[in-house]
Amino acid sequence: MSTFPLLTTTAVVPAVGAIATAATPAAKRTAAKWLALLFSLATLVLAAVVLARFDPGGGRYQLTESHSWIADFGVRYELGVDGIGAVLIALTALLVPFVIGAGWHDAEPAEGAQETGRRWRPTQGFFALILAVEAMVVISFAATDVFLFYLFFEAMLIPMYFLIGGFGDRAHAAGEDEGAKQRSYAAVKFLLYNLAGGLLMLAALIGLYVVSADQLGEGTFSLQQLTQARADGELTMATNTERLLFLGFFVAFAIKAPLWPLHTWLPNAMGEATAPVAVLITAVVDKVGTFAMLRFCLGLFPGASEWATPVVLVLALVSILYGALLAVGQRDIKRLIAYASISHFGFIILGVFAMTSQGQGGATLYMVFHGISTAALMLVAGFLISRRGSRLIADYGGVQKVAPVLAGTFLVGGLATLSLPGLAPFVSEFLVLVGTFSRYPAAGIVATAGIILAALYVLLLYQRTMTGPLVKAEVKAIPDLKVRELAVVAPLIALLVVLGVYPKPLTAVVNPAVEHSLSDVQKNDPRPDHPVAEHGGASTDKTDHRGGEHE
Repeated sequence: MSTFPLLTTTAVVPAVGAIATAATPAAKRTAAKWLALLFSLATLVLAAVVLARFDPGGGRYQLTESHSWIADFGVRYELGVDGIGAVLIALTALLVPFVIGAGWHDAEPAEGAQETGRRWRPTQGFFALILAVEAMVVISFAATDVFLFYLFFEAMLIPMYFLIGGFGDRAHAAGEDEGAKQRSYAAVKFLLYNLAGGLLMLAALIGLYVVSADQLGEGTFSLQQLTQARADGELTMATNTERLLFLGFFVAFAIKAPLWPLHTWLPNAMGEATAPVAVLITAVVDKVGTFAMLRFCLGLFPGASEWATPVVLVLALVSILYGALLAVGQRDIKRLIAYASISHFGFIILGVFAMTSQGQGGATLYMVFHGISTAALMLVAGFLISRRGSRLIADYGGVQKVAPVLAGTFLVGGLATLSLPGLAPFVSEFLVLVGTFSRYPAAGIVATAGIILAALYVLLLYQRTMTGPLVKAEVKAIPDLKVRELAVVAPLIALLVVLGVYPKPLTAVVNPAVEHSLSDVQKNDPRPDHPVAEHGGASTDKTDHRGGEHE
């Protein structure tokens, strides 16, 4: 157990920053921005320390903290990270400063707002809500008490609801009044979908407590205690009971992820939110869903996870193809990126339920690399939309001639989204496909169609917005990226290149955690179907020349 509460501190710092930012006087908008940025950078430093102190060769959960909380109901304040949780905390802490930097002017009074008498959103509230989300996501990635995880899994919906509904995109084709209605609709839809999933999870959580109390003599929500009891045979569940509890957890996580057909809230939420908030949704908050599938579904319900795998794989494949096909036909830039993310989450879930080390390792890397690539693409798209005042692809053309740096960064973000070799997402997507194909060849083959469709929607988007023989009149005055905007985008692109060439620092941390995850479901990687010959020509498998197999 860690003597210094590093994980708690990593979550408390942005929480304190949220309070301090919200308490900043109304006239001190600039001070509030800098305060929020400083707290986010402090969180990034702490997250880097978490990652540095994590020992891949050590125990499964490290930097642990455990304190009695609600003893009568077996609830404890327990934190700990494995390699997957450590890298996702680092991803969250990395992206939030860029989200704040990109949204530097998104919560300022709109031009003419005072003249029309409209009450505009407070800058302090916008940045305080972002930090509040960060604090809750960090706790979610670190919680090893299932009830504690559930509390923050649900609590993060509140600040996200206000960020979507109260701080939406101003570039709305139908005007401000209609835009406000659409934002309200998107926020309510987001909240209702996720609350419905949360209620199912709560019911399953109660069922899990009852089962543990019946068989262990004392109810508990401790993930480590529950998984150890299952491994030792002290905790067993009837088949139907395990499957029902699994479904309660899985549906909640599939909504958050999101997985088809529970995905429909995402295009609305990302389309109506500002670009930085859209990044917060898909690059940070939604990762809690796929992370929880690995940690809780596979850890607590291994038998039910194996039972559900064929259906989950089909749903993941539908997500991959459906999201990509709808992205091809989109006219709205932000909704295109939203549907592309649905396709990408299909790849992540496919890797998780492929039940191979390559698949789950690739899925974890995909969470990280998708977060970085989507942040780069969406933030540049947000800079473009703020200049032109429109989200419609048809309103652009020839941007690269007047803003070559903006167009260049947009291209790199798009190429990363389609998993171009040499950029980070290629590594994760390749591992997911290899891991899937080794156990489920048909699913691996179908999933590769998503790569072709990704190339189609990304290249069409770039062609229609950035290239062309003529520069549209409304585009001619678009300025190139400013210093602040470059400072937001350039590090993300650098990371995509560096991690695309050398992903080993992350794979070294992730792989041991993946091995533990596979051991939960008692799975090993499939053996090759054909003999593998050594250089000298001798076969290295255990099949003799008569076709028999030695024990």
